[in-house]
Amino acid sequence: MPLLTEPKTATVEEIVGQLTEAVHEHRLQPGAKLREDEVCEIFGVSRTIVRQALRSMEFEGLLTIEKNRGAFVSKPTLKEAREVFQARALIEPSTARAAADRANAEDIVLLEHHIEQEHAALDRGEAGLALKLSGDFHLEIARMADQQTIEQFLRQLVSRSSLVIALYWRRRNALCESNAHHALVDALRKGDGDNAEELMKGHLLDIFSQLDLRERQEATTSLKDALRR
Repeated sequence: MPLLTEPKTATVEEIVGQLTEAVHEHRLQPGAKLREDEVCEIFGVSRTIVRQALRSMEFEGLLTIEKNRGAFVSKPTLKEAREVFQARALIEPSTARAAADRANAEDIVLLEHHIEQEHAALDRGEAGLALKLSGDFHLEIARMADQQTIEQFLRQLVSRSSLVIALYWRRRNALCESNAHHALVDALRKGDGDNAEELMKGHLLDIFSQLDLRERQEATTSLKDALRR
């Protein structure tokens, strides 16, 4: 995807969308600074529009805006990293159980498509994109469970998880293991809530076990480079 520089009427939603995607795919690393003037230049919009977009991302927990310093991609602490996965471990197993009671054929096809896309991204060496697709897989399960309040909360947790993994992931060449997602889909297809719940518990524990919870130095990438695909 070419760098979005030409359109002069980019909306707040479009700016948030592209910047959020860059964060989720780890093209913008935790700790990276987003300079207002640079964002204005890239998207061809005013500072007012840029500030609205940055505030929206701050509300979602993706950015931290510091007075007199500017906006930075959020950098979860070790304590926050543990809390994020503790919260997911409390929420997602029961959500998987509920989804097993409601899943239909279209839902299963959609989840299988997510897995195919994730594997294709890994094969291309696009680990960040694969991680985003993996997060989307978990959010689709929450949608299937028809638990809108929980889905909204989980969306924030998944976003925070992406930042945690960018900082603390130990095995860069292995994201959500393929057999874990396949097993979950199989349980949902069969309407097996007990198994879906247990599989989700084990899956989240496996992800957490692959975190190396030590302080990391963030990499530096220019905003223009981060928005190139």
